[in-house]
Amino acid sequence: MIHESAIIDPKAKVADNVTIGPWSLIGPEVEIGAGTIIESHVVIKGPTRIGENNHIYQFSTVGEATPDLKYRDEPTRLVIGDNNIIRENVTIHRGTVQDRSETTIGNHNLIMAYVHIGHDSILGDHTILVNNTALAGHVRVGDWAILSGYTLVHQFCKIGEHSFSGMGTAIGKDVPAYVTVSGAPAEAKTINIEGLRRRGFSSEAISQLRRAFKILYRQGLTLELALQRLETMLRDTPEVQVLIDSVRASERGIVR
Repeated sequence: MIHESAIIDPKAKVADNVTIGPWSLIGPEVEIGAGTIIESHVVIKGPTRIGENNHIYQFSTVGEATPDLKYRDEPTRLVIGDNNIIRENVTIHRGTVQDRSETTIGNHNLIMAYVHIGHDSILGDHTILVNNTALAGHVRVGDWAILSGYTLVHQFCKIGEHSFSGMGTAIGKDVPAYVTVSGAPAEAKTINIEGLRRRGFSSEAISQLRRAFKILYRQGLTLELALQRLETMLRDTPEVQVLIDSVRASERGIVR
């Protein structure tokens, strides 16, 4: 299961049924869970913990130290969950002590070729990051979000759950839950209707989210007044409450 040309540090912990391809390098303080496949020419540095049944493709660099100029080789880490697909030439950096000291990847994510995930970022579950998407440091991506190819996300931005970005989007502010954005700079376009249908959201929930989007984006209201109207009119819809909460949690301001 482990190619004879792979280099594995004695301090690494590798489960018995892990596959490691030729010329891959596994450094000290790396843990790799059962069923994970590491293809050829992969570099994994620690401290990094990788869960079970992940598949990391060739030429990816996982757990490298951040190039952030504030970083002084402090002991930070990367934690990756289970059942993730990490395609070719992906780079994922460890955290910094200026934040959580940890970069975190959840479960069941598809991270496509040439994606970069910067230090201290948090990726939820069931997300898709399409080719050449780049997350600066401290970015948070909610569950089921999809970032299309060449999406760029500024540091400290929050990408809400079930949101969607179009190809080549440049995101400099927070994206609320369920919202589709596109353009450079990003602009809010609509609710991610097709994505919600595919995930089994009811017609009623989608209808209410569309109403909420119009109140938030199309009626010329201040943000606070729009939120007050949403809380008065649609607060009994759980999905709308998630949208409201994501806006309330914004620190950079939302794409609007």
